[in-house]
Amino acid sequence: MVKIVKYLSLTITLLLLNSCSTTLLPATSVKNEELRNYKYIYITPTNSLTSSSGSTNIYGQYYSTSKTINPSDEISGILSKQGLIRLPEIKRELANETLIVNFGKSGTRDTGMGGYTIEVTIKFISANTNTLVCSCTAEGQGTTEADDIRIATTRCLNKLFYYSNQ
Repeated sequence: MVKIVKYLSLTITLLLLNSCSTTLLPATSVKNEELRNYKYIYITPTNSLTSSSGSTNIYGQYYSTSKTINPSDEISGILSKQGLIRLPEIKRELANETLIVNFGKSGTRDTGMGGYTIEVTIKFISANTNTLVCSCTAEGQGTTEADDIRIATTRCLNKLFYYSNQ
């Protein structure tokens, strides 16, 4: 009887621990053209998001943290590392070499026990032809919604630049 109780408690503990960890769905991308054909980017403006999380320690003291993200700034930083130059506006004379970058939150996924992921989609549009050059979609999960978006954005762009479809 003691062995059964120990086995059941171990099984329940493992199930609970497993349900707390979330496996993010793989990032996806579509590439209709090479990004290296472009030199400039225009990123459509996005609003900043501030989110908070809090917890209580073993002494009953409450701690909270607040984080802010502006997706266009996050995207700009990552794309700048790739050598792309951000323009404040689309210039007609540079349209052949310019990408319009659009960002959107494209969904959420319930992961159980009150957790969820946020999915983002980023599209790269030719400023000259208004056609889709490439896009990526990824989800993220952190301690705040700002973390979720930061993680998803990074995973999405990494898929395009480092792990793209051949």
